[in-house]
Amino acid sequence: MTTASPTITISPEQFRAAATAVEAEVGKVIVGQRALIRQTLITLLAGGNVLLEGVPGLAKTTLVRTLADVLDCRFSRIQFTPDLMPADVVGTTIIAEDETGRRQFRFEPGPIFSNLVLADEINRATPKTQSALLEAMQERTVSVAKTIHQLDKPFFVLATQNPLEMEGTYPLPEAQLDRFFFKVDVPFPPVDDLIEIALRTTGMENARPNKVLSGVHLVAMQSLAREVPVASHVLRFAARLIAATHPGTKEAAPITKQYVRYGASPRGMQALILAGKIMALLDGRYNVAFTDLRAAALPALRHRVILNFEAQAEGITGDDTIRGILETVRDEA
Repeated sequence: MTTASPTITISPEQFRAAATAVEAEVGKVIVGQRALIRQTLITLLAGGNVLLEGVPGLAKTTLVRTLADVLDCRFSRIQFTPDLMPADVVGTTIIAEDETGRRQFRFEPGPIFSNLVLADEINRATPKTQSALLEAMQERTVSVAKTIHQLDKPFFVLATQNPLEMEGTYPLPEAQLDRFFFKVDVPFPPVDDLIEIALRTTGMENARPNKVLSGVHLVAMQSLAREVPVASHVLRFAARLIAATHPGTKEAAPITKQYVRYGASPRGMQALILAGKIMALLDGRYNVAFTDLRAAALPALRHRVILNFEAQAEGITGDDTIRGILETVRDEA
């Protein structure tokens, strides 16, 4: 397997133009859902993994397939079901004969060996199978039979799931949730968008997006995003925001002390900062602002804040908690 490497350089202007082109091509297929498209794109540019949650029929799978059409990268889809096994995801070692007729062990890669992996309805598989993604999502490697296999760059897992209260689903373990850069809630479309969806999908012709970005360009864009500077006071704001999600810290917000059992991990701060850098570039700026971090807070932290029983009893959601924390943590110049 070959690994794409950033052999080209991209300017901030080219970064923004390429991202705009991707959004435009995806918009040919996906009606509305601008925030969903933008947040998914930010995750790709950050080199992270995204979890899309929503009821069936909201184009979650279509969005990922469309991104695969727009990006000139290898794509694979894994349909998660209760009987799916870890070997069905990562691959397995088999006995095969070589040209001389001798038998030997050979590793047969699974669908995880791709650039863009769609984990469709991930919460319909058992936790054992869900955990098969953990190493790939964090380390970009797969360990099978004491052998570590490197995954190609770029590599992304884009997972979809239905709400946990729906029948036949398994909640994702907290350790796996933390490995998702963003968790994006997919809202139900408004009436005008529903009409447009019907017009696009019930006619004779379907929109076909063009490929506008290669894997090499995507890796170069990821490298540029990491070069965006962050002022010390903005960095401290992100740290105070993460600390405010932990009920045992002196920075804990009042809503945290009441409803939160465990706060966001350091990965939450990493997601905030990196998302802020990408948002700045998309907005034509070369520095991270407080508004960038506030805009990234919900998708970056909603799955990293673990609520207590009192919150569940009163119907308090992770989003409610994060909004309350954002009102408490002030900007400091």
